[in-house]
Amino acid sequence: MDKLPQNSPLMSIRNLSVRFATDSQTAEAVQEVSIDLYRGERYALVGESGSGKTVTALSMLRLLPDAQTSGQVLWQASPQSPAQDLLSCSDREVRALRGRDIAMIFQEPMSALNPLYTVGEQIAEVLEVHHGLSKREALARAVSLLERTGVDEPQRRAAAYPHQLSGGQRQRVVIAMALACSPQLLIADEPTTALDVTIREQVLELLLDLQRQEGMAILLITHDLPLVERFAQRVGVMQQGRLVEQKPTAALFSAPEHDYTRRLLASRPQRMVGESSDGAPLVSARQLHCEFSIPLGWWKRREFVAVDRADLSLRRGETLGIVGESGSGKTTLALAMLRLSSARVNGEIEFDGQQLLGLQPSDLRRLRSRMQIVFQDPFSALSPRMTIGQILEEGLRLHFSQRSRIERESQVIEMLREVGLPEDSISRYPHEFSGGQRQRIAIARAVILEPELVVLDEPTSALDVSIQQQVLELLVRLQQRHHMAYLLITHDLAVIQAMAHRVLVIHQGKVIESGLTQQVLEEPKTDYTRALIRAAFATDKLSTEPANTL
Repeated sequence: MDKLPQNSPLMSIRNLSVRFATDSQTAEAVQEVSIDLYRGERYALVGESGSGKTVTALSMLRLLPDAQTSGQVLWQASPQSPAQDLLSCSDREVRALRGRDIAMIFQEPMSALNPLYTVGEQIAEVLEVHHGLSKREALARAVSLLERTGVDEPQRRAAAYPHQLSGGQRQRVVIAMALACSPQLLIADEPTTALDVTIREQVLELLLDLQRQEGMAILLITHDLPLVERFAQRVGVMQQGRLVEQKPTAALFSAPEHDYTRRLLASRPQRMVGESSDGAPLVSARQLHCEFSIPLGWWKRREFVAVDRADLSLRRGETLGIVGESGSGKTTLALAMLRLSSARVNGEIEFDGQQLLGLQPSDLRRLRSRMQIVFQDPFSALSPRMTIGQILEEGLRLHFSQRSRIERESQVIEMLREVGLPEDSISRYPHEFSGGQRQRIAIARAVILEPELVVLDEPTSALDVSIQQQVLELLVRLQQRHHMAYLLITHDLAVIQAMAHRVLVIHQGKVIESGLTQQVLEEPKTDYTRALIRAAFATDKLSTEPANTL
C-alpha cells in the first residue's frame, strides 16, 4: 500500500482500464482513465451513454465481477492512513467499505431495490449491518431519512414495496439508502433522473448540507449539463472510454477545448414544433377519476385519490405535455387513458370515437397496436431473456401476423437505425446496453407498430443531452410522418418547451393549469406553476464555496 502525503486525494484513480471479454473479442470500455477525488469536492463525470462513466464508477467498487481491470483505485480513509488499492483488496475488505465509507446511488432504482422487502426494511438493513442498530432503531432512522429526502408520508412509504411507489419516489428511496451511513464518498449515478425539478432542488441542497457537515466528497455522473454547471466544482468529460477533458466547471463551460465537449454543450433542447394542429380530438377524457384502496392493517383501508376529475383532449399530430411533481398523478392519468391502471377509474375516456371504459378485453386488445407506451424505467420494461430483435419483433408478430419473417426482420433493422443503434444490436440482450441505449430500444418497440397514440413517460430521462436531442428530433419526425399524437409525461420543462404543443399542469391529482406551452411557461397563472418554472430554469449556482483541498 502506498503512503500518500497529507494533501493527497481521498480517492485516486490511476490509469484505470476495464475490458469485457465476449465470445469473439475483448471490448475495452474504459481506457487509461486517471481522476483524483478530494475530500469535500463535487466532481462531475459527463459524456454520452456508453462512454464509460458508469463502468468507471462500478469498477471503483469492484461491482463488475466479469470485467478485466488494470490500473489502481487508491482509497485513503484518512490523511494519516495508508492508501488501499481497492482493485487488489480482498472481497471482504471491499464489502466493508461499500455502503459505509463509499456509497452509490444507482441509475435505475427498480433494479437496485429488492421487490420482496419494504423500502423501510431495505434502508434499515444498511444501518443494522454497518452501524449495529437494532431493527426498531434502524426502521425509525429509515423513516427519518425518507423524510429528509422529500418523501411524503414517510411512515407509510417505509411500509411500501418498491412497485407501490412512483419512479421519483423509488429514486428518493435509493438516495436515502446511500446516505444512511454518512459515507465519505458518495457516487451518484444520475441521482435526479426520475425527480421533478422542485424535488431535485431539495435533493441537491440535501447533498450539499451533508457535504458541509461531514466533508463528504461527491462523484456525480449525469447527462444534465445545467445541473453540472450549478452543482459541480470540477468536471471530467468522457468519450468512448477515454477522459478527453478535465478542468474546473466555470473554465470548462466558458472555454471548452475539446470538440466533443463543445458538441455536448451545444446539445440543449431547442423548440422543434410549430402551432397545434386543428381537428377533432383523437383521445379525450372527461371527469376522469382514479382511486386506490390502500391497506392499513388487517381490517382497515384508506381511499387515495390519485387523479381528481381531470379533463383533457389530444388531437392527431399533437403533443400534450403533462408536468407536475413526482406522485402528483401524471403516470396514473396516462395509464388510465390506456386502460392499464390498477386503480378504480370513473368518468369517460374516448379514443377515436369509441368509449374505452366499457370495452371488453378482446375488443381492447385489438386497439393495443394503435395505443402504445414508452415506460420510464427501460430496464424493468424489457425482458432480460429476449434479444433486442425478439423484443422489437414481438409486437409485429402479434398485431401484423400477415407479414413475413423477412419483412419483420427488415422493419426491425430499419427501426434500430432510426433510433441510432447498430444492426448487430438485434442479437444482443438488454443487459449489454447502457441505460440510454435501453431507453432507445424501448422507444423503438413502441414506435415500430406505427401507433396513433403514444404515451411517453419520461422518454429522455435516462439519456445524455446529445442523445436526448437526437431522440426528441426522431420523435418529432415520426410524429410529422405518421401524424401520431403524443401524451408526454416529464419533469423536464426544457423537453416540454422543445416538443409540446400544449401543456397540462397537475398537482396532487388535480389539473390546476393548462394551455399553449409558450403561454403557460411565459405567463403562468398559479404559484405552483411559477415554482416549477423557477426551479427548472434557474441558472444561479447552488453553492460557491471552494472544495476543501482545491
